[in-house]
Amino acid sequence: MSNKSRKHSILVPVDFSHHSEMALIKACEMAQSMKLPITVLHVVHDPGDMPGYYSTINKKNSLVRIEDLALDMFEDFMKAVKKRHPKIGALRKAKTMLVVGLPVTKILQVSEKLNASMVVMGSQGRTGLDHMLLGSKAEQVVRLSSVPVTIVKA
Repeated sequence: MSNKSRKHSILVPVDFSHHSEMALIKACEMAQSMKLPITVLHVVHDPGDMPGYYSTINKKNSLVRIEDLALDMFEDFMKAVKKRHPKIGALRKAKTMLVVGLPVTKILQVSEKLNASMVVMGSQGRTGLDHMLLGSKAEQVVRLSSVPVTIVKA
């Protein structure tokens, strides 16, 4: 089997929500049975419809780069998940990756770059007109991904 055709990891995009945590735990279970490592990805994106998404972390009211805030939140999220699930070995060994850009585009690019076996991600399960017009990020990843995508709902 050539190196290019071998799949390397399970990609788990997270947004620090409860849905993300559940997806990460499910991905760890899958990773252990498939003997694959986990790569946890956070895409830094502060969309116009959710200004201040990262601002809750900064209590000093000083100007901080959004990437630095996101990295702090990412580290806190991973520490908290590991603390809540201390027995999950795949979680302890998981690699983390922070990139900046449009979430769906970056998830697909990173999946390709890593030659991921699959993507496992949480979904908020938005409904109504918003969902019909925009489609959720998870739904877009499912439609556009070249590898299997598992959606986990908390």
